[in-house]
Amino acid sequence: MGRIHHPRRGSLAFRPKTRAKRIYPRMATLPVTSDIKIQEFAGYKVGMTHVMMVDNRKGSVTYNQELAVPVTVIECPKLKVLGMRTYSKEHYGIKVISESWTVDKDAEDLKRAGVHVVNVKSKDLKNDIDTIAEVRLMVSTRPTETGVSKKTPEVFEVTVSGNDVNEKLKLAEDKLGKYINVSEIFKPGEVIDVRGVTKGKGFSGQVKRYGVKLLAKKSEKVKRKPGNLGPFHPHTTSWTVAQAGNLGFNNRTELNKMIVKIGTGDLKIKGGWLNYGLVKSDYIMLKGSIPGPCKRLIRFRAPIRPTKYKYDEPQINYVSLESKQGV
Repeated sequence: MGRIHHPRRGSLAFRPKTRAKRIYPRMATLPVTSDIKIQEFAGYKVGMTHVMMVDNRKGSVTYNQELAVPVTVIECPKLKVLGMRTYSKEHYGIKVISESWTVDKDAEDLKRAGVHVVNVKSKDLKNDIDTIAEVRLMVSTRPTETGVSKKTPEVFEVTVSGNDVNEKLKLAEDKLGKYINVSEIFKPGEVIDVRGVTKGKGFSGQVKRYGVKLLAKKSEKVKRKPGNLGPFHPHTTSWTVAQAGNLGFNNRTELNKMIVKIGTGDLKIKGGWLNYGLVKSDYIMLKGSIPGPCKRLIRFRAPIRPTKYKYDEPQINYVSLESKQGV
């Protein structure tokens, strides 16, 4: 007699399987810390290569031995600080108290990005400092300084962390109109969380989308479908049933990616990076792979669930600069 219990075919994988609203991600959650600093940065994904480095994870079986490590390169040009905003916490979320911009409404950065400055009625921050819950900077990317062939920058907010509101306001005011480098925020050997929008693969069937097992050869009509769509009652189709639909182009986060190296424009690979070109400005190398295709904007932050492992400062002996053209 066969088994009565039969596990569900396929995997629900990540939920929800919905398309991202825009081509670069939104950073909704940040770690809570008392340090007064900027917690985020962003860059354009270049591609992958490998390095020979000494294993720097304490407690590892191969600690202090040379390993071949796959790395992802992200080009991180300076972020230009266009303005700052202060927020108060209300019953239904956060609300803008005041904002200030270092550029006028017709500035080239804002026109190219399609951002319209709305004049918010400012309050005297010294009198209402008790109502300030968050301080954020409005920053703009510099794609013209990279190998990405576009002129339109991305404009988004980055949060200033800490408990002392006065110190956060002082940091934000000092940065107005200036540039932020990735080396000011992160160091080699640290771990970060990476968030990006995955590759879009279009409309896909149940087998490719969920990994549903193929039906038997004698099955009716088709084999690449689930056995049934559920019971007669309740008379609705459950969300757990694997069905065809859009695959990819989702917001995804990967935790605790180690920074192997931070450098400036010295990655001249033979033939140029595949589908990217040349790395012209600052870059970081992350251990392993990250979501999304090349040229897509990747945002990263301080780790929200830091790993328990401790890392020494990375020691790189060799960086592969061979052609990635597949010839």
